[in-house]
Amino acid sequence: MSNHSLRTAAPEAGELRAVRTGAADSAARGTAPASVGRALLYLIVAGIAWGTAGAAASLVYRISDIGPLALSFWRCVGGLLLMSGVLALRRRGRAAARGRAADAEAARDGAARTEPRRRRALRIVGTGVGLTVFQSAYFAAVEATGLAVGTVVTLGAGPVLIALGARLTMGERLGAGGVTAVAGALAGLVVLVLGGGSGSVRPAGVALALLSAAAYAAVTLITRWLGRDGGGGDALATSTWAFAIGAVGLLPLALAEGLLPYTAQYVEVAALLAYVAAVPTALAYALYFAGAAVVRAATVSVIMLLEPVSAAVIAVTLLGERLTAATVAGTLLLLAAVSGLAFAETRLAVVRRRSAEAVAA
Repeated sequence: MSNHSLRTAAPEAGELRAVRTGAADSAARGTAPASVGRALLYLIVAGIAWGTAGAAASLVYRISDIGPLALSFWRCVGGLLLMSGVLALRRRGRAAARGRAADAEAARDGAARTEPRRRRALRIVGTGVGLTVFQSAYFAAVEATGLAVGTVVTLGAGPVLIALGARLTMGERLGAGGVTAVAGALAGLVVLVLGGGSGSVRPAGVALALLSAAAYAAVTLITRWLGRDGGGGDALATSTWAFAIGAVGLLPLALAEGLLPYTAQYVEVAALLAYVAAVPTALAYALYFAGAAVVRAATVSVIMLLEPVSAAVIAVTLLGERLTAATVAGTLLLLAAVSGLAFAETRLAVVRRRSAEAVAA
């Protein structure tokens, strides 16, 4: 699963700051900023890759007795090692930069280091705890109710909870489009739960998916709150620290659950765990952050719908899961609700920009 909440719900000022940051990073490395087309490609690949994480988990469950907490622990460990390598390469590239680009990057890094310790600790710990609950509950939901339903509920309910949380904690208005999207998402959840009479939708699994979505929303709201005055920090570095916190926090729980799987197919299980750490974690996160620095947040929200869609396709075509008419209807309602929130954000951003231009004129 993804941690794209770190960027998806950022406000307009955060978008502009991210674009400037991405350009500065590229300049420090001596390369041009990523084009929009390339950024969109990065995001598409990241969304599809994230959609395969639950599929890999489903396969691991089928051939071993490993549980969701142990699986989440190994993802954190593998992600931590690989993303630490990405950060090391990025630092080496920056150190090799020369001239004005290097001076600008040093100035930006110096400003980042002025972030108060308490604020930085809140950002890192909040992200770490939220990410741990998010992915552990998601893997448990996949085990309980299947890949398609678990992914759709988690990724469909997440943006809705973010919108509601932002309204309650930061006074952000939902608007007519936001209210309609929330209503549509709630209707989709009702259809999924009450319409799953064939046993394909299990209430316990839906509850776990909602817990995962709540943790997803909490991480986003913390990041959004801290980023309102430019204190969002480095998302890639924050995610790396978050995986470290997750690995430490999950270790005792994973040991109690069973850290090492009992299976006759150790090679296959090890390959799947390595895949989860490498592709939907390290690779997808790196591509996501590179693309999200260029593309608008609302556009990112829509593109990331590829994650539940790709998960649903894999569940039906490769894992043999059945999608009833009610499941399909609920899924479409949830996805439509997220799309509605994204387009509502786009319209609001346009209004704000025009208002700012009018004031400046």
